[in-house]
Amino acid sequence: MFRRSLTAPFRKSNKNDFNDAEAIAEAAVRGHMRFSRVKSAEELDLQALHRARDRLIRERTGQINQIRASLLENGITVAQGKAQRQQRLPEITHDADYGLSGVMLRLLEILVGRWRELDDAINKLTHEIELIGRASELCQRLVSIPGVGMLSATALVAAVGDAKQFRHARDLAAWIGLVPRQFITGGKPRLLGVGGRGNGYVRKLLIHGACGVMSRLNRSKHQLAAWLTQLETRVHPNIGAVALANKLARIAWAVLTKGDTYRPA
Repeated sequence: MFRRSLTAPFRKSNKNDFNDAEAIAEAAVRGHMRFSRVKSAEELDLQALHRARDRLIRERTGQINQIRASLLENGITVAQGKAQRQQRLPEITHDADYGLSGVMLRLLEILVGRWRELDDAINKLTHEIELIGRASELCQRLVSIPGVGMLSATALVAAVGDAKQFRHARDLAAWIGLVPRQFITGGKPRLLGVGGRGNGYVRKLLIHGACGVMSRLNRSKHQLAAWLTQLETRVHPNIGAVALANKLARIAWAVLTKGDTYRPA
């Protein structure tokens, strides 16, 4: 399967079916073209679950921000965090000392109800994803990697599959977008940030997992400890998290292609 952006340079004129077919035929004979693997029905279903869950999480974040902003306009501050919201909101809506009008109380009831509906929907999708992950051999092998949970494992399987389409581990890391951008002029190379290319959703999950590894890994019993400790002395923690996420992606490539689980020394 061709990516649409790769065939666009070979299209001669306006976009129509005939010109698209001619462009695809022209691109197919080029030896340096990159191809996309056709996903299976199971991978498409899993990817749809992840996309729906991610959209609901963004909607829930907007709903929570609207609740906090509405209260802040009335002089009531609610701290961030799920525990704070669950503790303060019932108190605010049932205590007349806060001085909220009837209109505001009814609005908060609607907003809080919608927030709880989104919470329930997200929990159901998360449970569905975990059920699929526990039944998948690939996902079970991936969760043996530190920093890779069930969400990251299923997202990798849905996006990558068995990873044999990538010749090297660094190719997978680059496809996800965990490598720096290059800027070379006058023969002088310069490495920039990771940028926005690649699979942003998988990249986000791996970086979050890497942050957890950096803060919770038992340094006395793991082979990543020496490398990670030495890395933290040289770079900013955020850069170290991206570098560790790159390493986790490479380990995931080895686990997916070699048919084995991760075994720390």
